[in-house]
Amino acid sequence: MATFLSRVGRWAYTNRFKTIAVWILVLIALGVGAAFLSKPTTESFSIPGIPSERAQNLMVERFPDKPKFGDDVSVTYVVATPKGASLTDPRYASAVQRMLDELKTVEKVKNPDKLINPLLVYGTQANPGPIRQQLIAFQEKTFGATPEAAAATVQAGAPVNADATAVQFGAGFDVSAAKNVTSSMHDAMDKVAQTGRDAGLTVEMKGTATSRSKFGETSEIIGIGIGAIILILTFASLVAWGMPILTAIIGAAVGVLGVSIATGFFDLSEETPVLATMIGLAVGIDYALFIVSRYRHEMHKSADRAEAAGRAVGTAGSAVVFAGSTVVIALAALAVVNIPFLTAMGIAAAVTVIVAVLLALTLLPAILGLFGSKAFAGRLRFLNAPDVTGEESVRVHNGQRYVRRVVDHPRVITGVIVVLLILLALPVAGLTLALPNDATADPSTTQRRAYDLVADEYGPGYNGPLVLVVDGRGVTGVPERVQAFDRLVDQVRSTNGVAHAWIAADGINKAGDTAEISVIPSSAADSDQTHDLVTTLRDMESGVEKRTDLTYGVTGQTAIELDVSDRLSSSLIPYLVIVIGLAFLILTVVFRSILVPLVAALGFLLSVAATFGVTVALFSDGWGGIVGNPQPLVSFLPIMLVGIVFGLAMDYQVFLVTRMREAYKHGADAKQAVVIGYRHSARVVAAAAAIMTSVFAAFMLQDMQFIKVMGFALAIAVVFDAFLIRMTLMPAVLTLLGDKAWWLPRWLDRILPNIDVEGEQLGAGTTPDDAPERDSVGTSR
Repeated sequence: MATFLSRVGRWAYTNRFKTIAVWILVLIALGVGAAFLSKPTTESFSIPGIPSERAQNLMVERFPDKPKFGDDVSVTYVVATPKGASLTDPRYASAVQRMLDELKTVEKVKNPDKLINPLLVYGTQANPGPIRQQLIAFQEKTFGATPEAAAATVQAGAPVNADATAVQFGAGFDVSAAKNVTSSMHDAMDKVAQTGRDAGLTVEMKGTATSRSKFGETSEIIGIGIGAIILILTFASLVAWGMPILTAIIGAAVGVLGVSIATGFFDLSEETPVLATMIGLAVGIDYALFIVSRYRHEMHKSADRAEAAGRAVGTAGSAVVFAGSTVVIALAALAVVNIPFLTAMGIAAAVTVIVAVLLALTLLPAILGLFGSKAFAGRLRFLNAPDVTGEESVRVHNGQRYVRRVVDHPRVITGVIVVLLILLALPVAGLTLALPNDATADPSTTQRRAYDLVADEYGPGYNGPLVLVVDGRGVTGVPERVQAFDRLVDQVRSTNGVAHAWIAADGINKAGDTAEISVIPSSAADSDQTHDLVTTLRDMESGVEKRTDLTYGVTGQTAIELDVSDRLSSSLIPYLVIVIGLAFLILTVVFRSILVPLVAALGFLLSVAATFGVTVALFSDGWGGIVGNPQPLVSFLPIMLVGIVFGLAMDYQVFLVTRMREAYKHGADAKQAVVIGYRHSARVVAAAAAIMTSVFAAFMLQDMQFIKVMGFALAIAVVFDAFLIRMTLMPAVLTLLGDKAWWLPRWLDRILPNIDVEGEQLGAGTTPDDAPERDSVGTSR
């Protein structure tokens, strides 16, 4: 491989203008494709196979006029009177009417003429309106309920609460997604709320139309800016730093344009291009940094710059290919979870990584050729360059001093790091997961205040209603089905954890063979009690079928969110096994060792456990008061974090340890090889990790909570894995293992392909300057 990649790098360097022209044409083609094919990203998602999804599909099939949960773009106003007052007060009643009149005039409101005032048509328990009376009559006639029981059932589903102190009403909008709600529409919705507030009412809003979180470019700019500073310090040059930045920006642009084109054919979530940008920038800078650094090193050992570029791509480029392969495996393997939106995010990010690798192998040497002798111009004399020239003596830098201390005390270093990471991982025992919703929103937002207001005025379960979609085709005759439906409602109503249950007037389809039972839990949507209730209702289904021939499924937004969290949690361990297993095989081929990949995998598990622990402590448990709104972590964060961090962890493993193995293969003893390899790669690995950390941490400035937490978790994971595991624990453990670190069974050595990551076939030019050569029997000479 090294030989092939060396030819690629040399050709790209020599044919710089052709290579650059090809990539410019690729960008133009993708830009044109995105302009004509891209469609808006989606804000909803489905997961095939989960129980709530199957029940929802049955609901859509039997009730075709009803939308899927969360598909509509709407706003709901939650209005409450001051303490001691009632909505029957003419002053407050007229304010509600004015709010409705204004809501009808908001741009793109659906069916404004059909918007009704609940205070007039539903009325109150003491003064029922016409619709309330009709619904009571429906319960009495259809199910034989007593007037009192019918009135209580209707009140359970009424928009006006029992005390007539709160009312809910709203409207849908004729737009395809919440992101299409314009700022003028938001302003108009706010104005409606202000009308009620001016009258002394408490008014809050909820619903998909109220979302205003937008993805900004500030995070990328900050991340790139910090990365530029680190690169300048690394290369001590005002020119060289721009090359990794340029190729990374191009790679991210290619990735985002590719995602835009893909939206024309697939439903992709709004987080997909954000993740592609985040990963594209991070790995793009890193991969280019490693090759440019190796190119500078090879320039001092070769009179021909094209040859130096070829050697850099053949050696560092080989490491880039295999490091990129582990990232791609980790991201693409998200498909095994069988969650379409997560699969799409993983594949989009994986393709972006592949683009970053290709750019580093081709466009980067072409740019180096374009600059020629000026590639490292603008030397900053007050900074030490990363490599010495042929005329300089070997410089002992801080990285070399650091690793010497590590290899001199390997047992102490290993023990301290392992204990530290285990302690940091302890809070992970309290890990809880949930999908983002109004309950997890910041308390300062109107959505969260609306959630709390509903819980106070109606009951906690009204924020998370459940729906039983009941199939009655096993029962012969419509009257018999209705009786069976009613008996099931009674059974559900008597179940522990249920506050109310009923079949609404539109809850039986036209064919009379399917019913919807609305269920209000007595607990909050995100509570363990509600989770247990969903489980209980599903466990009841087999017994109900035996007694009544009815079958049903439990769905609703709350049930869907619970099922998604359960699926993601149960998929984490199988995903880890697949990713670590495949990466272990790749690393075994790269290092031709059993123990090095094993230590790499165990080190990753330590670092990711510590990452989860710190993230849970800060964002869920609220340690230190750093986070003002502690909440459960987003359900798909753990599996995404594991995938991304594992890939990046193996990046540093490959870049750092290949130089150690290279020194060992050329005659250094095991301990000396660690020091030599560290001296050649520590500075660039530290710079790469610092850049990666800054890029990820900058995404904490985004409004989207998932991206904010993901940015923090990725940043702290890089710190743990790069600086503690790869740059400290790994040298210590390799020192303890000695020659055993590079042991490989002979039978396995014969089977594994020799891919020459270190560039042995490129000639003596790749030999570390301070390593003795090792002869065929492994002795130094």
